[in-house]
Amino acid sequence: MAHPRILHMITPLKHMSPFDVNMALDAGYDAAIPYTSVTVEDVTGLVQDAIFSRGPEGVKKTAMFIGGKRAIEALDMMKRAKAAMVPPFEISVFADPAGSFTTAAAMVACAETALKKTFSTELKGKRVVVFGGTGVVAFASAVISAVEGAEAVLVGYDGPERVRKLAEEANARFAVKLGYADGSTEGQNTELVRGAELIFSAGPAGKRLLSTGQLKQATKLLVATDVNAVPPAGVEGVGVNDNGVPIPGTKAVGIGALAVGNIKYRTEAGLFDKMIESEKPLYLDFRDAYALAHKLAA
Repeated sequence: MAHPRILHMITPLKHMSPFDVNMALDAGYDAAIPYTSVTVEDVTGLVQDAIFSRGPEGVKKTAMFIGGKRAIEALDMMKRAKAAMVPPFEISVFADPAGSFTTAAAMVACAETALKKTFSTELKGKRVVVFGGTGVVAFASAVISAVEGAEAVLVGYDGPERVRKLAEEANARFAVKLGYADGSTEGQNTELVRGAELIFSAGPAGKRLLSTGQLKQATKLLVATDVNAVPPAGVEGVGVNDNGVPIPGTKAVGIGALAVGNIKYRTEAGLFDKMIESEKPLYLDFRDAYALAHKLAA
């Protein structure tokens, strides 16, 4: 009897994301089984239950997805999962907490494509200011930007302490040099955009973070990307469908949530496909998401 393709989906939250379950089944898994309220300490036992129950051939059609809402926690779970493997009993693992790794990868990839097509330049060396910096998408996009050679700054909204800890944790874990800043006031945000060459807006849905008045003071700005699809826009003047559309009153172009979402969707689907097609176990995180999104956005 042929072995069905099984995806075990773990999350530290009360519920597994229906979005991710749908994506997995549409990608070709025969079954996607959620495990909720999972801790890092639970991962070893779950992985070893999965790898030892199907034999050498069945294990090739078994994989694990890691959800949640915190990037570092998801990566810790992946590390624990990898350590639990006993070759040849080894399965692929894909981490994408709150869709943040694939969303962030798509946001950075779309921005870099706009830089090349509109301004004939690249991400490396650019100053990237990331608003919504204590959120998981902002965190992941800042790390990806820094890994790609940009000068990235995380901007928080409740004082410098929480965003400072996130930046320091990223710097220690990924050997990057993220900066951080407090964006509690309009004046602080205005000062931050003045030096920005790229802006990534990844704040709460339906909350305006930057006005056109502030953007007009961003004389160095080339690209502003906003992943908020709920009115009002996070960045005023950037439409949800924009993909390299000029922002009124500036020399910059904007990229909206649906343009990013198209690449995000294709990236997540593509990574599920990679696990299904691979004969060898894969460990997929934001770096793999960006590699694929970069190709898709080009």
